[in-house]
Amino acid sequence: MQRMLTVKSDGKPDAFSFLFRRFVMTVAAASVFAAASLGADVVGAARNGNDNWVGTWSTALHEPDLGVPGLSNPGFDNQTIRLIAHSSVGGTQVRVRLSTFGAGRLAIGSAHIALRSAGSGIVAGTDRILTFSGKTSITDPAGAPVLSDPVNLIVPPLSDLAVSIFVPGKTPPAAWHFESRQTTFVSQAGDFTAATVMPGGTTTAVAFFWLAGVDVLTSRQTGAIVAFGDSLTDGTQSTLDANARWPDQLARRLMEHPSNQPMGVLNEGIAGGRMLRDSLGPNALARFDRDVLSHSGVTDVIVQLGGNDIFTINPAEEVTVDEVIQGHRQLIVRAHEKGLKIYGCTLNPVEGFLLPGTPIPVFSPANEAKRQAVNQWIRTGGEYDGVIDFDRVLRDPNSPTRILAMYDSGDHAHPTDAGYRAMADAIDLSLFFK
Repeated sequence: MQRMLTVKSDGKPDAFSFLFRRFVMTVAAASVFAAASLGADVVGAARNGNDNWVGTWSTALHEPDLGVPGLSNPGFDNQTIRLIAHSSVGGTQVRVRLSTFGAGRLAIGSAHIALRSAGSGIVAGTDRILTFSGKTSITDPAGAPVLSDPVNLIVPPLSDLAVSIFVPGKTPPAAWHFESRQTTFVSQAGDFTAATVMPGGTTTAVAFFWLAGVDVLTSRQTGAIVAFGDSLTDGTQSTLDANARWPDQLARRLMEHPSNQPMGVLNEGIAGGRMLRDSLGPNALARFDRDVLSHSGVTDVIVQLGGNDIFTINPAEEVTVDEVIQGHRQLIVRAHEKGLKIYGCTLNPVEGFLLPGTPIPVFSPANEAKRQAVNQWIRTGGEYDGVIDFDRVLRDPNSPTRILAMYDSGDHAHPTDAGYRAMADAIDLSLFFK
């Protein structure tokens, strides 16, 4: 049976549960420092049949050149790239997923992972060398993913991990995620993967390169939720380095939930992403296997897609309501085939939003009618396992084709951090604790 979900119904945890949860998180964080003095071999829990690999962080990679001015990269040359990944669920071992999706062959000279302290710095004693099939280097073929071997490292929930990759020569343009909202550190020439702080001459970029995911070893009862969407899921206009996207804020709510059953949250949003056509990345039906089904421990999917299909200014790309609904149905059947629960999000209002870099509005009364029709189907069609009503959260009740002023980042489509928090608060956490 489908449930209508518009506001959280779990309530605040009671005082004891809340304090206990905070105590567990504090102990986990403190144990990192204690464990570091004992050596890496004694940090991780032994595999005993009661543990499970679960995704704790991810991003959706694009090809290197997106065909838009400014949205391309030249690659790197004999440099170290330190990327910051913010965990959702914690664990006792960790491994990383790298990928050359849409890009050329990549020689990786070395790679490390550590807990991040601040800036480009790492926590002393937490640095771990990553290996790939037992080797400290690997050549990743064009368009392929590679998975590192596990290393023992206690990863606290909601903590920052520093993944450092050294490329010993000139690379082709890199697979990347351009809308990271997270600073990445790029060294001068040399291998600085083990450096406590990146050396002078380091520059920064606001993108992820080659890093597709991070998994942790945790209890078998733990699952992962994939947030599969467009720029609203990607966190466009959220504060840089603040982890204020709605999936981040959902992860924080889950950690405070009194069920004592943690969940990973994976962000697979792509700014400009569409259900039915390639845009700034593959269409949703094309990337569903890569960005949802391939991740470890996935149990639930949240779909926030369709708005960019409807609000197009290109007549050749016009879609019907039935076509958008058919796309949603394809995602539903593919998720159910794998035993996953899948939830649909209503489409947000966009009146006043201009096509980026132009004075052209994307809104029209005809396309607004399509949005309303798709939202009606999502709310009442009964095909999703549950509905999350982002439209109801974000719309101005006095002008429902527009975003509420208090949540408007200024572009009339994307929320402020407070708006993203309201979206996370609109998700009934009991969906995930059955």
